[in-house]
Amino acid sequence: MGKSQREKGKRGERELASHLRDYGYNCRRGQQYCGRSGAADVVGLPGIHIECKRVERLNLHDAMDQAMRDANALPEEGRPFPAVFHRRDHEEWLVTMRMEEWIYLYREWESGRELG
Repeated sequence: MGKSQREKGKRGERELASHLRDYGYNCRRGQQYCGRSGAADVVGLPGIHIECKRVERLNLHDAMDQAMRDANALPEEGRPFPAVFHRRDHEEWLVTMRMEEWIYLYREWESGRELG
C-alpha cells in the first residue's frame, strides 16, 4: 500500500470517527493510540469492532474477514460484533455486518420499540 493510500485510510478513519461523534458517540481512531495489529480502526462505538475502508474499489469479503479475525482475537466475553464501515468518494457511508449479528441488533431494537 502506497503512502497516499495510507493517508487516505487515516483521513477516512478520522472522517468516520467525526461522523459517529455527530451521532453522540465518543469515537476516535484506534490505531494511532495502540499501534498494534488487530486493533479496531475506529473505537468508541460500544459492541462494534470497526474496520474502516475509504476506497473506490473494495473487496468486501476480504474486509469482513479482517474484521472478523481482529474481533475474534479479543476475549470472548464481551466480544464486539465485527462490522465494515465503508464509502467511496462522493458517496455515503455504508455498514456491512454478518446477518446473524445484524438480526441480533434488529431484534434488540425491535423489542425496545415495542415497549415504547
